Amino acid sequence: MTIAPPFLAADESFFDSATWTVSRNLAVLVVVLLWLATAYWVYKDARRRVDDPWLVAMATVLGLFPPFLGPFLYLFFRPPEYLEDVRERELEIRAIEDRLADSDLRCPVCRGRVEASYLVCPVCTTRLKQACAECGSPLEPIWQACPHCAAAVPPSLLSDDVLQPLPRSRRGKDARRS
Repeated sequence: MTIAPPFLAADESFFDSATWTVSRNLAVLVVVLLWLATAYWVYKDARRRVDDPWLVAMATVLGLFPPFLGPFLYLFFRPPEYLEDVRERELEIRAIEDRLADSDLRCPVCRGRVEASYLVCPVCTTRLKQACAECGSPLEPIWQACPHCAAAVPPSLLSDDVLQPLPRSRRGKDARRS
């Protein structure tokens, strides 16, 4: 003779009780809700990663069937990036290409427009480049020789004097020459 718990009648087993029925129905409800939640996650994720509505629908069906295995299959075959990230990267690349294509040179101090042949900025008189001692052509800071006259660049011109404002006395002399 078995002793039944107090909430069961003497002739009932646990699997015939109302407690078992409620527990089983709640467990089935939780499993179904979890299954639908994973399918909904696949749908939401596919909408963020795929442009084509048919592919989104196919991914959602794959998320529904087979249950619980479909979302894992989707994870293996989904696109690696969100559409928003792809668009943002394309915009950044386009902006960088536009900046590189824009040959508009500017003074690093006052942002005034300058040309590649300018030695000083005409707006703020910041020295942009050094002049060759032989021919007077503008030299880039890393050049060891002038490409126009083949003269060697003395080490004194390779110093950090570039991007410094001209002295006041020289500004006046340069202004009178023009």
